[in-house]
This record gives sequence, C-alpha cells and structure tokens, in this order.
Amino acid sequence: MLELKNVKKTYHVGEIETKALDDISVAFREKEFVAILGKSGSGKTTMLSILAALLQPSAGQILLDGEDLASMNDTKRVAMRREKIGFTFQANNLVPYLSAVENVELMLRLNNRLDKAGKLRARELLARLGLSERLHNLPGQMSGGQQQRVAIARALIHNPSLVLADEPTASLDTERAYQVVETFAGLIHEQNRAGIMVTHDLRMCVYVDRVLQMQDGKLVKTYSGKEEISNFIDGGQQD
Repeated sequence: MLELKNVKKTYHVGEIETKALDDISVAFREKEFVAILGKSGSGKTTMLSILAALLQPSAGQILLDGEDLASMNDTKRVAMRREKIGFTFQANNLVPYLSAVENVELMLRLNNRLDKAGKLRARELLARLGLSERLHNLPGQMSGGQQQRVAIARALIHNPSLVLADEPTASLDTERAYQVVETFAGLIHEQNRAGIMVTHDLRMCVYVDRVLQMQDGKLVKTYSGKEEISNFIDGGQQD
C-alpha cells in the first residue's frame, strides 16, 4: 500500500548540511499498524511529514497505491493528501465552532462527498467510538479523550488508504491514552488501512504490529510480532 524507496531529506544552512532522513527504504501493508519511535532529532517528525505529503523529499520515491508522491506537482499532491491520507494530531486541530459530527463531516465536504450516506457514516463512526451522545457538542464541551476520538473519526471518514497519527496520546492520561490507541488500532485492522503512529510512549506499542526505531535519520531497528514487541517494551521501560 505504501513504500519508501531510498528516501532522503537534506537541509542546508549556509555550508552546514543536515541529513534529516538518510536513505530510508521501508514498506507498509494494509491492515498494519506501525509505530515509529526515536529521540528528538532522530528524523521521525520529518518522516511523518513526508508520508503526509506535507514535505518533499530531497531524493527517492514515496509510492502510495502505486503513485509516487515525490514526483507530483503541488496540485496533485494536495488532492492525494485530501483524498487518500487521514491525519490525527497531538493537538487534535478540531474546528472550535463546529460540532463533533460537523468536524467529521468536514472531510467529506472537502472531497465533495457529503451526501446522505456520508452523513450516516459520520454518525455511525462516532457511535463506534462511543460518542453517540456527543454528536452536537462543540470541542470545548468535550474532554481531551473525546476530542481525540473525534479526530480519529475525521481521519477515517473519507476511507483513506493511509492514516497517520502524530503523538496522539501526548495530552491524555494513561487510561484515556490506552483507550484511544486501542480504538485506533482496531479501526485500522477492521477497515484495511495502513496506520502509522509517531510516539514517544513505549506503552502504546502494545497495540501495534511493528515498531520502527529511528536514529540520526536512519531506520536502525525493526521489531515485529507480539513477543518481540513485548520484549522491546519491557526492556525499554527498564532502561
């Protein structure tokens, strides 16, 4: 579904060259939820921005459903981002004067798909996320966990191929964080998406299918399978 081939991102400040991404090659499959971990400056935020078609790589290919995001012009890249990529952000970025259901419907409206079936799907998705009684609440009338679930619904409503989450639990307490990531993982698996989460919280990796560890712009380690990921989590928390 998504493949990076020899992707590089280099920044130049005067004569100083910084390799934010250094020859990354990796593939992501449908129904797979992947976590990207790394210390500040490791390249994980740059990686997410390039996957989201918000940032152009300096070299390489980013193939989403067989189309190369890296070679597209701005107009085509914006269309691909709107139609095939879903986002959830640390800060939610909900529109404060729109209700929960209106925030979710916004993605359908932007894609000219806000019909009767789309409106029904928005309500059903929010209900699936436990928000059937919050459909008409504004963001300011909801808790942080409820707002994050609205953001998840908004990211999934237009049936994107790829769903990205940038530190989705950073502002949540432990119990709500587990609920949000578990729900997100469940929807990725059920709806045949490829899901990628950037996080600093090792505990959240219990819900993912694969962990990619970044350092100095490179993918340095990969952990897959429940046992291997569990051992990685336990070892990291002990450190």
